Amino acid sequence: MPRIRILPHPDLCPHGHDLDVRRGTSLCESLLASGVAIEHACEMVAACATCHVYVREGGASLAPPDDEESDQLDHAWGLDPQSRLACCVKLRDADLTIELPAHTRNLARG
Repeated sequence: MPRIRILPHPDLCPHGHDLDVRRGTSLCESLLASGVAIEHACEMVAACATCHVYVREGGASLAPPDDEESDQLDHAWGLDPQSRLACCVKLRDADLTIELPAHTRNLARG
């Protein structure tokens, strides 16, 4: 069972968090189920880039982004080489360390 380590984020996860998840589940769904209120404005269909995360460790174990994810990532705030959309990441056997960005592109958030 893979383990996800979430680095501290001042609003969403101030002390960081570790969670065990089932192989094959979506990273976004796993974060939401554990109480981390990550943005997901398009309801997890890879159409908005609000669930953007940085996979700081373990990213090599994931399937590479498909064309749809890559196209949406171009719209993410603070894009870097370790950027992924949490709704597109399906967990495999390897552990992951993720960082949540400081900002989101969801302008409707209130």
